[in-house]
Amino acid sequence: MLAGDWRRGRRPVSAPRPAEVGLVVEEVETGWCGAVVRTEKAGGVHVVVLEDRHRRTRTFPLGPGFLVDGTPVVLTAPAAAAPPAPARRTASGSVAVRGARARVARGSRILVEGKHDAELVEKVWGDDLRLEGVVVEMLDGVDDLEGAIRDFAPDSGRRLGILVDHLVPGTKEWRVVEQARNLRPYAGHTLVLGHPYVDVWQSVRPERLGLREWPVIPKGTPWKAGICAHLGWPHETVADTARAWRRILATVRTYADLEPALLASVEELIDFVTAPEH
Repeated sequence: MLAGDWRRGRRPVSAPRPAEVGLVVEEVETGWCGAVVRTEKAGGVHVVVLEDRHRRTRTFPLGPGFLVDGTPVVLTAPAAAAPPAPARRTASGSVAVRGARARVARGSRILVEGKHDAELVEKVWGDDLRLEGVVVEMLDGVDDLEGAIRDFAPDSGRRLGILVDHLVPGTKEWRVVEQARNLRPYAGHTLVLGHPYVDVWQSVRPERLGLREWPVIPKGTPWKAGICAHLGWPHETVADTARAWRRILATVRTYADLEPALLASVEELIDFVTAPEH
């Protein structure tokens, strides 16, 4: 007879119950019966909002004083849902598609001026381009840009995007591009964009190399050799220049390490060549 807690008598014990949305409860003192709409903190106190069958709502402090199916409960705040795992991002900032396989190459292409441009685009946008089935090819200069467009012969189902270095009004590149943009009958299926930098090296943010800004190289000095000399790197041979570019490229981890002018042009070119056919 004396086993257990004699002071409690035969009163039922209130068990903790999370106030999950949709749970139907009755507040003992008022007899208000309704479904849990939400829990929140008001004036430093956790409360529960109940909605009755007439869609009226009342708010009560969380805690004891509630019944669920006639059984006393102590309403508690529901456990916070675990935050979703952050989506993996590609170097370009796009959401990575898990398990995706490279798409068969589409007819559209993006042309860039040289090897360094192609390597930089691959490092930052490679995942996106493979998913979209876009191939990047090298031009080896823009002196015969119109010839390159004619050879490709773009049309509505086979677009051509072209990225040009040092596209600044008044330059040789500017004049070549202005003519190429109006080349018939390909103008509507070709997009030529560029960036203002002397070379794609300069599209890498200078702070990635410990610089406040890219140095101005005097006329008459090869630009890349001048950059290497400024950084204290060997610059006498082509191999020296190649090693310098590898060092610069290694500092690029994501799109955030590149200048906005290049980012905008590449993103627009990708959008152009992957747009649905007209």
